[in-house]
Amino acid sequence: MNDCEFKLINIIASYIKQYIKSIILFIIFVLVFCVVFSLYDLELEAIFYSAILCIFIGVISICLNFINYYKKHLKLYNLQKEISLSLENLPTPKNLIENDYTNLILNIDKDYKNYISKSDMAKTDMLDYYTMWVHQIKTPISAMKLLIQTSESEISGDLSSELFKIEQYVEMVLSYIRLDNSGNDFVIKEYDLDDIVRQAIRKYAPLFIRKKISLDFQNTSYKVLTDEKWLVFVIEQLLSNAIKYTSKGKISIYSLEDKKLVIEDTGIGIDKEDIPRIFEKGFTGYNGRTDKKATGLGLYLCKKIMTKLSHRISIESEVGIGTKVILDLSTINLNVE
Repeated sequence: MNDCEFKLINIIASYIKQYIKSIILFIIFVLVFCVVFSLYDLELEAIFYSAILCIFIGVISICLNFINYYKKHLKLYNLQKEISLSLENLPTPKNLIENDYTNLILNIDKDYKNYISKSDMAKTDMLDYYTMWVHQIKTPISAMKLLIQTSESEISGDLSSELFKIEQYVEMVLSYIRLDNSGNDFVIKEYDLDDIVRQAIRKYAPLFIRKKISLDFQNTSYKVLTDEKWLVFVIEQLLSNAIKYTSKGKISIYSLEDKKLVIEDTGIGIDKEDIPRIFEKGFTGYNGRTDKKATGLGLYLCKKIMTKLSHRISIESEVGIGTKVILDLSTINLNVE
């Protein structure tokens, strides 16, 4: 039995279930008709032909009604694909109950659209506010950087390090805001992967020096089809995590075949049971419970950005040994205009 036959059987069963009372009532009327005729001693042949005629008319009526029922079902079924756009093609109600249901659907649709409109306005206002806040907060951050650079205090290094973290959090907020509205923010071109990696390394060079962590960067010589700004953000987040959870040893950046970039550290590693959920929004795992400042957004944003860029990201890790992040920078279903 194919799907079409199965669906037709379901429709027939649904029709019978809806009109079963009417069908039983019709059969009862036919039986009453036959019994009354027999009580008046009419010829059996007349009763038989009358019953057959009633059944024939009833069957014709049921078939016509079923055809209308089937057409209405198809119209409503096809309308499901367009229901989010408009309800103008709803079938015309044929009785008071259908009219009540139609009005109920129209009222729900009206309330839903009003809710969506208000929700979109509230979201737009919130995004505008946080975008403005991020840009405004950059001014005092820049001023503090200048003050620290001109200061000869012994704590200037510590203040500079903490200010760098503040900048990173601000950039994360801005990227989080932009990401869902980044349709026009992507510039997909072919870039030199080594240049992109070096941008991230230069930014985090002071932290490497401060924590006395060595860096082993091996040139990849790859050209990748991507968005430079967003891929730099991903690599920066991964370097930030590697530095945060590595107290000694080194961080290695090297390439594998098929345009794969690896960022490997000798840090504390990630618990095996945490790895399947590491890219979930807000998930911090065991390391996050140890480091109370973890937000659970960094890897979530990396995963989301990589997906939007048609790249892939995976993590291999072992507690006490280190973590290896693999960025597959080959492109899948990426449309370049």
